[in-house]
Amino acid sequence: MSVRTRAFVAFGANLGDPAAAFALALRRLGELPDSDVVAQSSLYRTAPVGVEGQPDYINAVIELSTALPARPLLEALLAIEHEGGRTRDFHMAPRTMDLDLLLYGDAVLDEEGLQVPHPRMHLRAFTLVPLAEIAPDVIIPGRGRAADLLPGVAAQQIARS
Repeated sequence: MSVRTRAFVAFGANLGDPAAAFALALRRLGELPDSDVVAQSSLYRTAPVGVEGQPDYINAVIELSTALPARPLLEALLAIEHEGGRTRDFHMAPRTMDLDLLLYGDAVLDEEGLQVPHPRMHLRAFTLVPLAEIAPDVIIPGRGRAADLLPGVAAQQIARS
């Protein structure tokens, strides 16, 4: 039996049908080799961060148990985004599906195109609130327990969708 890692993936979408995109992401993540979807948060509605004039986002967090190493998992996330119609027209462009690797066990990785833990996850309600919903005790390396970080994002508007 392969060694499994607890990984957390953030989902976000503000174009097309975000609920259908989320269903596709869950399906494809569950089909990854040596991987299982363990938990999924509720869907949350949030305003875009850092840009104006875009539709609200639908966000969630998905917990995986996976034997895939971090880089192949990231490559799988990018392939699922592509299947979901993701284009990268410009920085902070609206999107049909965005999948970010938030946590990969207790790993701290800083490689080309791969930073784990996600460098801004502890600053954003749209990742921290759904993460704390499904895994309040998970430790974000260098930051602490997810639930303990919630007061830092309490002023950001987020609502269950």
